[in-house]
Amino acid sequence: GSKAIVTRCPVPSDLAIAQAVVPAAVSEIAESVGITQDELRPYGKFVGKVSLDVLQRCKSTAAGHYVLVTAMNPTPLGEGKSTTTIGLAQALGAHLGKQCIACIRQPSQGPTFGVKGGAAGGGYAQVVPMEEFNLHGTGDIHAITAANNLL
Repeated sequence: GSKAIVTRCPVPSDLAIAQAVVPAAVSEIAESVGITQDELRPYGKFVGKVSLDVLQRCKSTAAGHYVLVTAMNPTPLGEGKSTTTIGLAQALGAHLGKQCIACIRQPSQGPTFGVKGGAAGGGYAQVVPMEEFNLHGTGDIHAITAANNLL
C-alpha cells in the first residue's frame, strides 16, 4: 500500500505540503511490510524502532536490496542526504510500486536551531511530522549527548 504523491503547480511551501499530509501510523507501515507487533517498538504514533529479532525470523527469505546514501555535498538549494533518501524511497514506493522503507536517523540539534540544514527534507520529499522528528524522535540523540558529556 503505497500512496501516489499528488503534486501541485506551483509547488506549495514546505509547511503547506506538510500540513496537507495525513501521516500513517508507524504500526500501519510496519504491518504493511510484514513486521509484527512484537518486532516493533513504537515511540508515539509516528516513530518506532524495529527489533533485530526480525533478522532471525526472515533469515530464510530472499535478501532484499539496500541503498545507502552517504556523504555528499548539498546542492545550492540545500538538498542533502536526508532529502535524497526520502526522495529515493518515494520514487521506489509511490512511483515504481516497490516495497521499501527509508531508515533515517534523528538529526543533530544543529538543524533544529538554525545552525545548518533542516535534515527533514523539503518540498514533496520531507519527513512529517517534522516537529517530532527534529525535536526528540526516539530520544537516542539525547542519550548519546549525555554519554558524550560524561567523557
